[in-house]
Amino acid sequence: MNLSMLNQAREFKANLDKAQQELGNTIVEASSGKGAVKVTINGQQKIQSIKISPEVIDRDKAEQLEDLVLKAVSEAVAKSQKLAAKQLKGLTGGLKIPGLI
Repeated sequence: MNLSMLNQAREFKANLDKAQQELGNTIVEASSGKGAVKVTINGQQKIQSIKISPEVIDRDKAEQLEDLVLKAVSEAVAKSQKLAAKQLKGLTGGLKIPGLI
């Protein structure tokens, strides 16, 4: 491996680390049930919070609440993944490298 390739690898690693840090600081929010359930997640797909409106908490409708939570979490994860893919696309030149997203 020549010095130029080594420098490129180091630069790529530095840019990747910076992008990962930025993704960790980027927050995405999704909701379901007209805002009854809100999920906050960062760009690294780590859930930060789940907020549930007291109005939708009903013992007799637990399954409905579970569906709302699942929908909000799924949407938040999808938004976060899309954000990460967009940000990392510039670094990878469009290549899908396992483990980066």
